[in-house]
Amino acid sequence: MTPVAFIGLRAPACGQPPLPPPATWQHGRVTAATHSTLFPQAPDSADAVLEGLDPEQREVATALHGPVCVLAGAGTGKTRAITHRIAYGVRAGVLQPSSVLAVTFTNRAAGEMRGRLRQLGAQGVQARTFHSAALRQLQYFWPKAIGGAMPRLVDRKIQLVADAAAACRIRLDRGELRDVTAEIEWSKVTRTVPADYALAAAKAGREAPRDPAEIAQLYSVYEDLKRDRAVIDFEDVLLLTVGILQDRHDVAEQVRTQYQHFVVDEYQDVSPLQQRLLELWLGDRDTLCVVGDASQTIYSFTGATPDHLLDFRVRHPGATVVRLVRDYRSTPQVVHLANGLLAQARGRAADHRLELVSQRPSGPEPVFTEHTDEPAEAEGAARRIRELIDAGVPTSEIAVLFRTNAQSETYEQALADVGIPYQLRGAERFFDRPEVRRAGIALRAASRFGGNDSLLADAVDLPSQVRAVLSGEGWTPQPPAGSGAVRERWESLAALVNLAQDFAAARPEATLADLVAELDERAGAQHAPTVQGVTLASLHSAKGLEWDAVFLVGVAEGMMPITYARTDAQIEEERRLLYVGVTRARERLHVSWALSRSPGGRPNRRPSRFLEGLRRGASTAGAGRTGSGGAVVDRGHPTGGGAPDSAVPRRQRRTPARCRVCGRTLTDAGEMKLMRCEDCPSDMDEGLYERLRAWRAEQAQRSGQPAFCVFTDRTLIAIAEAVPDDERELSRIPGVGARKLGRYGAEVLALCAGRDPGEDAGEASSEDRDAS
Repeated sequence: MTPVAFIGLRAPACGQPPLPPPATWQHGRVTAATHSTLFPQAPDSADAVLEGLDPEQREVATALHGPVCVLAGAGTGKTRAITHRIAYGVRAGVLQPSSVLAVTFTNRAAGEMRGRLRQLGAQGVQARTFHSAALRQLQYFWPKAIGGAMPRLVDRKIQLVADAAAACRIRLDRGELRDVTAEIEWSKVTRTVPADYALAAAKAGREAPRDPAEIAQLYSVYEDLKRDRAVIDFEDVLLLTVGILQDRHDVAEQVRTQYQHFVVDEYQDVSPLQQRLLELWLGDRDTLCVVGDASQTIYSFTGATPDHLLDFRVRHPGATVVRLVRDYRSTPQVVHLANGLLAQARGRAADHRLELVSQRPSGPEPVFTEHTDEPAEAEGAARRIRELIDAGVPTSEIAVLFRTNAQSETYEQALADVGIPYQLRGAERFFDRPEVRRAGIALRAASRFGGNDSLLADAVDLPSQVRAVLSGEGWTPQPPAGSGAVRERWESLAALVNLAQDFAAARPEATLADLVAELDERAGAQHAPTVQGVTLASLHSAKGLEWDAVFLVGVAEGMMPITYARTDAQIEEERRLLYVGVTRARERLHVSWALSRSPGGRPNRRPSRFLEGLRRGASTAGAGRTGSGGAVVDRGHPTGGGAPDSAVPRRQRRTPARCRVCGRTLTDAGEMKLMRCEDCPSDMDEGLYERLRAWRAEQAQRSGQPAFCVFTDRTLIAIAEAVPDDERELSRIPGVGARKLGRYGAEVLALCAGRDPGEDAGEASSEDRDAS
C-alpha cells in the first residue's frame, strides 16, 4: 500500500453534484486569494465562464481555433486567461476535456492550473509538466516500442556524476560536482552529445567549471554508467519520448489521436528538447496556444530560450496574437519601477517588452535603503518587517528575496533575533511532510470510524473534530516554545486546522469526509494551505509567486548583476531577474544594498547599475527624499536603516570580525556569530551550554514565544565558548544586543559564573514578560 496520506481524487457519490472546488487560485498564488470566496461554485454556463474577464483576457478565452500566442506581462492574469479559455472551450462543446493537454514547468504551476480548471467545471483536462506528461507516455509505450521493463528513474544524478569522476580519476569538490551536473543537464536539454560539448558550450558563451574536454569525458562516462546500471535521468525521459515518437509513427499517431489541442504556459522557458517534443505531439496541426513573456526569461542557464516565443509568428504566420498589459497585481508605484527597469534593457527580448498599466489604487512609493554592511542590512529588513507585522500585515504576505541561497542565513538570523517566524522557499512540499501525511491518515480514519472515537465525543462541528484528531498528532492551541523542527511540525498541523475552519465557513454542512476529499484534491494539485511565516527565497524560486510586501536585498554590483555575468546577454538576464523580483510585490517594495560584506569592511560596493536613473537622490543623507519616479530614498543608519526602533537596539561602530582562534577575517554570518572559523577547534564549555539551553527553555515557556527568540543555538554556543565575565564581554557576542543584554544579561552571566540565575537576577518582572 502506498504510504501517502491523501491518495487519489474522491469522486462524488452517484447522482450527487460534484464537490465545490477551492477558488484560492485567483491571482496565481499558493496562498488564499484575498478578494475571492474560498470555495465557490463552478460557472453554470459557457458564457458565465467569460464573466469578469477584461477585453484582452476575453479575446484569449474566445480564440479557440488555430495557433494563438499570448504575450502576458507580470501580474496580468495569464493563467486566468488560458484556464478560462480551456474551460470556455469545454463548456461550449468546442473542446473535449480528454483531448486537451496543458503543459508548464513546475508541479506547483501544473497543480494551480488543475485547481483553476476544476473550479471552472472543466474536469478531465490534463495539466502537467513537460516531464510528467512525457513520463506517462514513456511508461505506457515502453513495452510496445522498446520491450521489457523500463529502466529505473534516478531522483538525483549527482552521485552518478561523482562515480563518473572517480572512474575518470578526476577529483571534484561539492561545488564542482553541482556545476558539472548542471553542464550535463544543459547539454541534454540542448540536445548536445558528449563529443560536441566543448564546441556547443563555446558557441553558447558558457563558462565551463572545468576544462571542456574533461566535462565531455565525464559526460560520456556518466552516460555509460547509466546504461550499465539500467537507469535513466529526468532529461532521458524527454529524450527517450522524443526518440520513440520520431521512430514509431504508430505511437506518434496514437498520442496525436489522444491529444488534439495543446496549451503551453511560460513558453519563454522552453528548451530546444521541449520544443522538439511539442512539435512531435502536434504533428502537422496548428491547434496550439502558447503564453509567455520574454522579459521574464531567467532560466537560460538551464537551456531555456525565448526564441521560440519570439519566433512564433514566423512559424505560424496566421497566428492570433494577444497582449495582456493590465497589471492587477501591483500598485502604480511598483509598476512604474518595473517599467523603468525594462526601459533600459537591451537585446532581442527587450525589443518585445510589454509596458504594464496598473489597475490597482495608488500605494506607497518603493523605498531604497543603503547600509554599511550585510548584517546591518538584514537587521534593517527585520526592523521594517516587524513594523509591518505590528501594523497588521500577515507574515505570510511578506517576502525577503535575494540573488543566491547563501544570503539566506544572515536573514534567518536577523528575523530569529527579533522573534519573527519564517519559512524557506524550496523546502519539502507541504503534502510530502511526514506530519502532514500522518495527519491525513488520522483524519481519514476518523472520517470512517469517528463514531467509535472518544476523541470526537465532545466535538460539535468540523473544526473542533479536526482539532480533536490533530491533537493526537501533536497540535496544541498554543505554539510550542521550541524552534526548528518542532515548530515547523506544529505550523504544518496549524495550517490544516485553519484550512478546516475556512472550509467549514464556506460549507457549513460539510463533514469530515468532505474535508478529507478536499485534501485529496489539494494533494493531487499540490495546493498547500498557508503556513504562517515570512518567506525567504531566491529570486529564481520566487518566480510565479507574489506578496503584499517584498524586500529585495543585496541589490549591489557583484550580486545584481552577479559577478560571473559578463556578456551582454548574461547582464540582461540579470536585469530581467531583478524585474521578476520587483513584480512580485503587490503594495510595498523595499530595495536595499550594503556598502561592504562584513562589519568594518571597506565600503567599496555600489548599488546595482540597474537602479541608475530610478533612485536619484540616493547619495543624499536622510530619509523621506523622493527620487525619480517618486521612489523614496532612505539612507539607513549604521544599525541597519530607517529610524531607530526600540525593538532593535542601536549598535556601536563596527570593526572587522576576526576569528578568535586563528585571527582570519570572518565574512560568513554563521562564523561571525561564533567569532571563529567553522573549521577551527571549539573550546565550548558543554556543561554551561546545557545549562543555557535549559534556562532558555524556561524563559521561552514563561514568555510564550519560541526558544530561538530568546537566543539562537549559535548565540548559546558562542556564549558557552567565550564564557564572558561581565556585561561588556557579553555584549560583544553577536546576537546579544542592548535589549537582550538588559533583559537576560544578569541571568546569563550568573550561569557563566556557575551560579543559579535566580540568586542574582531573580525572576523576570511581569513588565518584562509582557514586553517580550
